[in-house]
Amino acid sequence: MNGDPSITAFARIDAALARIEAAAARPRLADSSGDLMQLQGKHDRLRAAVQDTLTQLDHLIEGAQG
Repeated sequence: MNGDPSITAFARIDAALARIEAAAARPRLADSSGDLMQLQGKHDRLRAAVQDTLTQLDHLIEGAQG
């Protein structure tokens, strides 16, 4: 490319469109309710673990402050 900003911009747009078209052509995975429920369970467990950790951290901070 020669350095003309408009040519560079158009080349980048063309490349982005090619990536979008390639992604759109790929087959999608079917969303099954079982997969969604499994993901929700993992999310719930992670949320609970984070909450427990934050609670422990709060207690440590309170203990350090006196």
